[in-house]
Amino acid sequence: MRQARLFSGRGFVSHSRHNKKALTRSLQHPAKWPQPATGAHLSPSLYDKNGSGNGLNNWIEISADALTHNFQAIQAASGSETTVLGVIKANAYGHGAETCAPILVRAGATWLGVTCANEGARVRRVLEAAGLAAEILIMSGFLPDDVALIHQHQLTPVVWTEDHVRWLADSPGTKVHIEVDTGMGRQGVEPGEAFRQLVDRIATAGLLLDGLFTHFCSSEVAYSPLTAKQQQRFEGVIFDLQRLPRKPSWVHAGNSSAVDGPSDHIHWIAALAQSIGARPLVRTGLALYGYCLPIENDGAPRLEPALKPALTWKARVLSVRTLTPGETVGYNAIFTANRPMRIALIPAGYADGLRRELSSTNDRGGWSIIHGSRAPILGRVSMNLTVVDITDIPNVAANDEAILLGPGITAEDHAALAHTISYEILCGIHPCN
Repeated sequence: MRQARLFSGRGFVSHSRHNKKALTRSLQHPAKWPQPATGAHLSPSLYDKNGSGNGLNNWIEISADALTHNFQAIQAASGSETTVLGVIKANAYGHGAETCAPILVRAGATWLGVTCANEGARVRRVLEAAGLAAEILIMSGFLPDDVALIHQHQLTPVVWTEDHVRWLADSPGTKVHIEVDTGMGRQGVEPGEAFRQLVDRIATAGLLLDGLFTHFCSSEVAYSPLTAKQQQRFEGVIFDLQRLPRKPSWVHAGNSSAVDGPSDHIHWIAALAQSIGARPLVRTGLALYGYCLPIENDGAPRLEPALKPALTWKARVLSVRTLTPGETVGYNAIFTANRPMRIALIPAGYADGLRRELSSTNDRGGWSIIHGSRAPILGRVSMNLTVVDITDIPNVAANDEAILLGPGITAEDHAALAHTISYEILCGIHPCN
């Protein structure tokens, strides 16, 4: 279970195909991390900076100020007429859904998106304990055993099959959102007759069609013909709704890249919603946490330059030792010292989410930040341990802090080295303590 802490002021809450472009952008435009400030802990069981408490050896810190700033930047970029749904599914992309939800609601979020009913129930409990309220959308489906939680915690499920409607039939009045598959090929009802039949079954079951949406498969590609085709299909679905006596209250499409890119997604969804008297909504996740995918086709980002990464991942140095020339480091001895060196042992590895692809031979690899300087990774990243080079960093000692992801090393840097995307890096962080 992750541990969490909240610092006041500019402080932190803590708890336990784009690669080259992302790395270049990260190095040319360093991430804008808010600086931590001291403050009170929310719980006496949580780790403190003096090394007492649980004695966590690696942990993450979440900036409440950065989350608030990012939400407000997204809202400004989306326009006052469009509501921003804060996506906190997958444990808020590794940031902690129960930590981030109250911060986002205080920042102005009236909608939150979760993975499943269990995650939604946990978020609802946290919000109620804080005296806060928001609509909670279950974005990734549900099963019969989830219906009781949906009803008990007033969650709004996404539906796209007749089974969904049948499972909810004993809960008339439940609000639902229909997802339409316009080209993602994942979840969603097909446009046309299947959609019309689903709408009729929802009405017959006494459920309330509160929202209608689709999901773009290529939002990060500026002026994508795939997106244009999806928009045309969704417009046809909206036309089908003209026959209904009761229209949905919400129409939504578009993720962080849709808000960030130069394409006119935001005005399009606003106009589409208004055509049936509904309100427009966008669903942003990654941007809340300070990142966006690079815009392809040379589009200029509108949102990304204003964002601040919200997560810092830290560890404490376990020990320091020296190497003599010719000594090797790690599994398979892939690194060999070619000079006298000082190395530090960091208590984090691939079991914690530090990708093995950051391993280093005598060539390039990943790095950490110690005392404000780069400490390159040496040899293989192990399950719970990683060795870094501190030869050129004076006065490093056991119990010093090392930054694994934060100022000087971003999720985009990790993603570029691991040949993946920042989404996967963030979602994969889970300190083992």
